Amino acid sequence: MEMSKKLKELISHEDIIKERQKLSYDCDVCGKSFTKKSHLTKHKHIHKGERPYHCDICGKSFSQSSALTSHIRIHTGEKPYNCDICGKSFSQSSHLTTHIRIHTGEKPFHCDICDKSFTVGSALTKHRRIHTGEKPYHCDVCGKSFSDSSALTKHRRIHSGEKPYHCDVCGKSFRDRSINFIMHKRVHTGETPYHCDICGKSFSGNTDLTEHKRIHTGEKPYHCDVCDKSFSRNSTLTKHRRIHAREKPYHCDICGKSFSYSSHLTSHIHIHTGEKPYHCDICGKSFSQSSGITAHKRIHTGEKPFHCDICDKSFTVGSALTTHKRIHTGEKPYHCDICGKSFSDSSTLSTHKRTHSGEKPYHCDVCGKSFCYSGNFIMHRRIHTGETPYHCDICGKSFSQSSALTKHKRIHTGEKPYHCDSCGKSFSDSSDLTGHKRLHSGKRPYHCDICGKSFTKSYNLTTHKRIHTGET
Repeated sequence: MEMSKKLKELISHEDIIKERQKLSYDCDVCGKSFTKKSHLTKHKHIHKGERPYHCDICGKSFSQSSALTSHIRIHTGEKPYNCDICGKSFSQSSHLTTHIRIHTGEKPFHCDICDKSFTVGSALTKHRRIHTGEKPYHCDVCGKSFSDSSALTKHRRIHSGEKPYHCDVCGKSFRDRSINFIMHKRVHTGETPYHCDICGKSFSGNTDLTEHKRIHTGEKPYHCDVCDKSFSRNSTLTKHRRIHAREKPYHCDICGKSFSYSSHLTSHIHIHTGEKPYHCDICGKSFSQSSGITAHKRIHTGEKPFHCDICDKSFTVGSALTTHKRIHTGEKPYHCDICGKSFSDSSTLSTHKRTHSGEKPYHCDVCGKSFCYSGNFIMHRRIHTGETPYHCDICGKSFSQSSALTKHKRIHTGEKPYHCDSCGKSFSDSSDLTGHKRLHSGKRPYHCDICGKSFTKSYNLTTHKRIHTGET
């Protein structure tokens, strides 16, 4: 009897479920159906633009209470959903579900056009728009269209200037949480979860690893349609195209100089400020650019990862290899539009143009002297500071210039690499050879403006002038 009663109750319960399943609540705007009236009510908030649920920390609003609950965890840092395979934690259960598919390899959402599969339904929806070309989300400020709502949300922050994601270590703010913010945090934590299976080097971002692997494979999938030059990064191609367009959209508000790349402007500003924020933790040397310290550290490690496939010479930076290869090819792609002279690298062209313009952008804040070239400026400053960073490992003597050290070492080695092609005499210094050649040519380019006497070398003229001045 008792069993019969329980059976009737079970059948009755199943009937109720079936009856409920027959009920359908339809949206009168888009026709979407729901099994619960409450779900339909929440759905209608999307069409009405209603966001009745507000975050009392940052003021952001949401159309559903569950979305607000998930959002609040950004502020609290709470991640209550844990993967029992790898231990990774998540703020939303849906994120854990998606994550578990990485371990299982499950991709249950399939594109019926190209058969590509996805771990989440939203990724499939976005993917289908590649085939249809649909971009249903429009910016009401500039009219630009997007294939998914999250891209529109991020885009709107360009207009509003909103940067809602804040680093609690350094205070820096970001528009986008998914990439820039997460990668920035790894600067502080030192986390590099992406590893190269060829050389073992680790990276903080997956895109950095992908780009790094192209060093090993030599792949350069991005091609310039003007000069056919190829690049391993799309961003490098975009920057390169500005050379052809002569576009320089980044301007220095101190001296007015313009640059093709924002990074070049940032580095240039350090010339004015003298700022060198990147420090070597081995020798303490400071640099104005992060690329400078990366290249410098290879002096300590001896690493030269860029190899010439013609002569096997190796380099610490890729740009040095590119410039070096032009020795073999004879290529000089940078041309002066004033005199027509050609150069193998853009920096030499920029420096050369100052010959025509007379520009001296490097100013000494001690004595006010100006210089065309940064190298000359750096060497000049050592007159004031007394810095002599180049040391002879034989006698210990120090020099302010590396070239002076090179010349000095020839005293110890006896090396005389400069040879006169007239008499065969050799010299340790190129300037000595130049002066010697005047003995053969008869040239005396240094003239005394008092008596008119001429000399083959400048220091001979200086000595001679003391006869007139009485200086000893």
